[in-house]
Amino acid sequence: MPRKHRIEYCASMMCADYACLRDEVEALEKSDIDSFHIDIMDGRFVPNFAMSLNDMAYIASATQKPLDVHLMVEHPVNTVDLFLRKLRPGDTVYMHPEAEYHPSTTLQKIIDAGMVPGIAINPGTSVATVMEMLVIVKKVLVMAVNPGNAGQMFLPYVSKKVKRLLKLKEEYKFKIYWDGSCGMDKINTYAPQGVDGFILGTTILFGKGRPYGDILAELPR
Repeated sequence: MPRKHRIEYCASMMCADYACLRDEVEALEKSDIDSFHIDIMDGRFVPNFAMSLNDMAYIASATQKPLDVHLMVEHPVNTVDLFLRKLRPGDTVYMHPEAEYHPSTTLQKIIDAGMVPGIAINPGTSVATVMEMLVIVKKVLVMAVNPGNAGQMFLPYVSKKVKRLLKLKEEYKFKIYWDGSCGMDKINTYAPQGVDGFILGTTILFGKGRPYGDILAELPR
């Protein structure tokens, strides 16, 4: 059965070479990447510190491509405005419902700023607990690994969650994105089923010693 959608590919910038970040952004942009995925980690919600507000602001200024900002922080309602001020209308901001007492309040801030609202769902979070938010969001980021670090192993039980979301996406009008341990096998398996996009990190894109354009040209669209 032919796909009804074009697959989107997002570069996970926490995996980029920060010794030459400007060159990395330029090379990815020229290679027809669809967007830049920015992982913000606070060392509390996840056991790691990752990209900063300044990293995100630089990438936003260096590319015309959209940004996908993934807030892995506790109580993002307290700090989301700092990020929204540095973004462009149409950029995506994901928050974790588990990190907030009232996630709909944070999502409304994202919407009011002209950004695309999204939620990220951890492996241990059930679809049932986020049903009401599916009415609000435009994107759902499914974590196929525990959040916090690159290069982790795929958690097979996430597949059932993806299948549940695929049954809901047309009714609720959201897109589904895959984050974690994303190789060609995952793309070939889940894109035909209806997953809209994939976050590309060290499994397939970064650190391979090959031009990004050559790698992206090999991926199905």
